Amino acid sequence: MEGRSFYLFEFKLNQSADAVLAQFVEKQYALPYAADTRKLFKIGVNYDSAARNLTEWKVSEKG
Repeated sequence: MEGRSFYLFEFKLNQSADAVLAQFVEKQYALPYAADTRKLFKIGVNYDSAARNLTEWKVSEKG
């Protein structure tokens, strides 16, 4: 499966994108994919209830 990627998303309400990405580490969401050679993108997204919109997102890339 060379050249392929996969994506893990985490959505939060009224939090920073950095806090969302920190949860990937804290909860070890990517651990089941540690041996996978494909490129992994971890995407943390915040939904702001006051703005009623996605207000921040960050991407962390492995491999």
